[in-house]
Amino acid sequence: MDLGAGKHVLVAGGSRGIGLGIASRLAGAAARLWSVSRSPSPHGEWIQADLATGEGVAAVADRLGGQRLDALLYLGGTWERNAFTAAYAFAHGDRAELERVLAVNLLAPVHLVHALLPELRRSPSPRALFVGSLSGLDNAASREVANSASKFGLRGAAQALRRELPWLAVTVLNPGNVATPEVEADIDAGRFGPQVPIPMDDLAAAIGFALSLSPAAVATEINLAQTGSAVGL
Repeated sequence: MDLGAGKHVLVAGGSRGIGLGIASRLAGAAARLWSVSRSPSPHGEWIQADLATGEGVAAVADRLGGQRLDALLYLGGTWERNAFTAAYAFAHGDRAELERVLAVNLLAPVHLVHALLPELRRSPSPRALFVGSLSGLDNAASREVANSASKFGLRGAAQALRRELPWLAVTVLNPGNVATPEVEADIDAGRFGPQVPIPMDDLAAAIGFALSLSPAAVATEINLAQTGSAVGL
């Protein structure tokens, strides 16, 4: 089954990284695809918006304008300066940086779901999926304080949304490093150390599984670690 076949899907963060990779796979299968990002996305109908702002979220809601939305995929994210390197230091960060990471990774997906509830209600089996991280799992937090806090927060937000909105299936996908061009460049540069990242096709398969379930089931969390990872699942 093709990813998102026949569905109306919105991808937040569709211009780079995981979002771009998933949008490229949805482009040939989804009945309608919206890609939301600050920079242009080559796949689907591009909506230019900074989702860390109220104006950006409102722009997306205005563009969809009461149309059916079957799946909202929040695949964007950011982190602190020098994240995942020896140069990272929480003490050297500033308030604006911390607030930006929390706004992009945690507040934006919650605000976006809230703004698009009328469109999601039009679907017979509405889904929302947030991309988290293995660093959001218990006892697996990375040193990056704002990034880890946001990933833990996504899991709490998803749990609360499922209780408050039982008609909306909310999934958190927590992957290790995924083979995007950005991650592969970091591995080549020695930023992450020698490793084999998770293939994008595997991530797409996990998302496809979450989207393909009947209205009677929801994949609450999907954790994808690299083979040989020290992170226990």
